[in-house]
Amino acid sequence: MELRRSRQTLWSGLAIFLVGMAPLLYLTPSSTVRWAFVGLWMLAAGVFVAYQLRPFRFRIGADGLDLRVAGIDRLVAWAEIEAVVLDQPLPSGGRKQRAASVLLVPATASTIDRRLTGRSPVDGRPALVLLDLDQVQQPPGEVAAALAHFGGSRFTDARQRAPQRSGALPDLDALSWLSDLTPRVQKALDSGDAAQRQALKTEVDAALARLSEEPAASGRPRMDKVLKAMSDALGAEDIKPG
Repeated sequence: MELRRSRQTLWSGLAIFLVGMAPLLYLTPSSTVRWAFVGLWMLAAGVFVAYQLRPFRFRIGADGLDLRVAGIDRLVAWAEIEAVVLDQPLPSGGRKQRAASVLLVPATASTIDRRLTGRSPVDGRPALVLLDLDQVQQPPGEVAAALAHFGGSRFTDARQRAPQRSGALPDLDALSWLSDLTPRVQKALDSGDAAQRQALKTEVDAALARLSEEPAASGRPRMDKVLKAMSDALGAEDIKPG
């Protein structure tokens, strides 16, 4: 699947530049100063257009992600990718809902040398922000389906999940998180979708690993056995009777 860049931002920006040109032409005195402002305005418009038309490539395939985004200009094989996450945190404090974004968590053997400025909402690991999906024509659901198909267990659709604190179990208290997790596990088990089960198993195993590192007297109920049972059930679904 190849993503196509959206031109909506380009046209909106050009409209703003054109509207902003009118005051410069008609509300300022005819002088060298006016034309200096017009020249600067046109220069800014040119920089904006050049940025919007910069080379772009984002292909999702069996070999990996063929990219020309986020400072990468090559095929990143799946072996170099530990995880790829579709992230869109819940809005907070009355803020506008952000666009979904694609995050890449490099594998240990990866040669990606870009600065990892993002965080995986699944387990808090450093991640590279590849793309905000409001920049492309394809809807997030189509992008998620392609990443799930080709990425398999590496992909997690974490949209609308409350952000986690690094090193802790997910937001809210443990029981609240468990009550949210239980129906998601049941839905994955009922779905018959191996990729969905594996992605959720990865999330459960990560939470179980973090929980095992916390002291026993943490003031919260221990959930080791419950999470272990969920992980085993999600993994056992892939085992077919002979």
